[in-house]
Amino acid sequence: MVLRRDARGVLAVGQPAHAWLCGQLARAWGNERFGEVVPLEAVALGAEQHDVGMAEWDLRPTRDPRTGLPYSFAQLPLTDGVALWRAGPRRLITQSRYAALLAARHGRRLYERRDLAALEAGEAALVETFLAESHALEAVLADGLGADPALLARNSQLVWTWDTLSLAVLLDWSPLTLREVPAAADSLAVESLDVEVRADGEAVRLDPWPFASDRVRVHCEGRRLTGGCASDPELAEALAVAPWETFAVTLTPGRASVSSSSPEPAAHD
Repeated sequence: MVLRRDARGVLAVGQPAHAWLCGQLARAWGNERFGEVVPLEAVALGAEQHDVGMAEWDLRPTRDPRTGLPYSFAQLPLTDGVALWRAGPRRLITQSRYAALLAARHGRRLYERRDLAALEAGEAALVETFLAESHALEAVLADGLGADPALLARNSQLVWTWDTLSLAVLLDWSPLTLREVPAAADSLAVESLDVEVRADGEAVRLDPWPFASDRVRVHCEGRRLTGGCASDPELAEALAVAPWETFAVTLTPGRASVSSSSPEPAAHD
C-alpha cells in the first residue's frame, strides 16, 4: 500500500491503484524523442497490473505496529512481500502472457536490489528461491512468446520508469531524476535519457517531456485515514468506513522543454 501523508492525515492508496496510474502514464507516453510503446496495449496492461498480487491484501491489509497504519509497500515484511510478488504475475498469464512477463520481470528486478548479505539466512534463502523462480517463469513466457530480448528490456525499463514516476507524484518525491529512461531508437543517437521531475504548485513538471500531448492528467483513488489503529480488526473497520478520495495530478513540460519547443523569433532586417 502507498501511504500519502498530508495535513489531513493519510490517504491509503492500494498498490493496484498506484499501478493504475502507471497504466495511464503508459497510454499517454511517447513522442519523437522518446519513441513509441510497442506493443502498446500489452505493455500498458503489464504496467497497470504489475501489482495485481497485492489486490486482495490491500482489501484487508496487515497493520504496522509502529504506526497503527497499514504496512506501506516499503515496510511490508519480506515473507509477505515475496508471497504477493510470487502470486501476481501468474494471475496475469491467462489475460496476457506479455503483461505477465513484464510483471514477473519487474518483481525480480526489485528483489535483485536486496542486499542478501544484510538479511538473515532464512530471508536470504527466500529471496534467492524467489529470484530463481522468477527467472524460470520469465524464460518460459519469453520463449513461448518469442519475445525480442532488446524490446523486452526496453519495455521493462519503461514499466520501471512509470512505476517510479507514479510513486513520485503520490509521495511528493520532488525534485527527482528518472534515470535511464528509454529514448527513441534514432533520438540523438542515445539509448536513454534522464528526466527531471519537479513539483510546481499543483502541477508536476518533466524535462525533457516524454508524452505525446502537451499536458497529461492522471488520477487514482484511495481511502482517507485520520490516524493509526490499535489492532488489525480496528484497522479493518477504519478502512471499511473510510471515505474514498480521488488523487489527481497534472503533468506538464518543464521550463527547459517549453523553451526548446517555442518557435524561433522572426528575423528582422
